[in-house]
Amino acid sequence: MIIPAPLTSEQLYDMLDQAGINYRVLHHAPLMTVEDARAIRGEHETEQGQIKNLFLKNKKGKMWLLTLHEDRAIDLKQAAIDIGAKRFSFCSPDRLMTYLGVVPGAVSPFGLLNDHNREVTFYIDEALLTHEEVHAHPMDNRITVSIGTRDLLQFLEERGYPHAVLRRSAGVPEKV
Repeated sequence: MIIPAPLTSEQLYDMLDQAGINYRVLHHAPLMTVEDARAIRGEHETEQGQIKNLFLKNKKGKMWLLTLHEDRAIDLKQAAIDIGAKRFSFCSPDRLMTYLGVVPGAVSPFGLLNDHNREVTFYIDEALLTHEEVHAHPMDNRITVSIGTRDLLQFLEERGYPHAVLRRSAGVPEKV
């Protein structure tokens, strides 16, 4: 079986253009963490639609991409139970490249386009659905694309990558 090369940012832009989707592109220093992203944001920029992404698997090898608001605290043990995974662990960089076509730090919902066998289940944080747009890496953590939240979800769904909603109560850390 021949696995196609991962999509490039430019190929993704072509796909978005062909779909008639508006988006903005921002080039910046590589971002590996939420803290890195916050450090480059101007004071006038809000945290609306800023995301963090967790690529997870269970013992049987089933995989999930959780796209969360950057401020969302999550108890992975409880989230796994809520989703029906029993227990999560983080995927290796090799698995990340194999299934999403990206390296650590570049994970985003756009990586689903590289999951040709549709093996990754996509969950989006309910809190993000209240934001007009989200900001995601287009296969490269030196670039951020701002895109309408609904546009992103429809774009992915039309290409065979549906989403489920991670409710605000799912995976909420226990209060101490």
